[in-house]
Amino acid sequence: MLKAQLHLTLPVWVHEAVDAMRAYPSDEDKVALAIELSRRNIDARSGGPFGAAVFGPDDRIIAVGVNRVLPQTCSVAHAETMAFMLAQQRTQRARLNEDGAGNPAGPVTLATSSQPCCQCYGASFWAGIDHLLIGARSADVEELTQFDEGPLPQDWVGEMEKRGIQVRRDLLRDQAREVLADYGRLGGANY
Repeated sequence: MLKAQLHLTLPVWVHEAVDAMRAYPSDEDKVALAIELSRRNIDARSGGPFGAAVFGPDDRIIAVGVNRVLPQTCSVAHAETMAFMLAQQRTQRARLNEDGAGNPAGPVTLATSSQPCCQCYGASFWAGIDHLLIGARSADVEELTQFDEGPLPQDWVGEMEKRGIQVRRDLLRDQAREVLADYGRLGGANY
């Protein structure tokens, strides 16, 4: 019998770790949350060293995500895609920055502990975000862990900006690198 349903979940600790009512007014506040999620994910051994959060125009969390690839046996269960899917489910909008009639409903921001891989880069176009905030770079991920981030266009930032997505990189980069390094020292554990 073919499976006809997919069920992905975040770890239980997320409910205790995230205050959905709190505002995160600065870009650094938003990325700090993503990095904290990545830290907790490896400390709890509930997935890889990646965290992400989607914020609405009021600087409050719409949804968060952490890497759940191995625990969920699903190659698309990256932190960014988990956050996008949960945000879309919560808002009932496939494009987060548009209402049901195609009118602007943003700005919507994705904050991520590390630069999106090739999969999450593509998902970011279609999810409907206006701002992308990044901690570590993909070069940091590849240097400090066993992950291959995949190919991106040479001017990937320019491609994002052509599509109306403003990109800020290297926010709290050292803190994001620490989490990656800790995960790498664990030998890229299978969780």
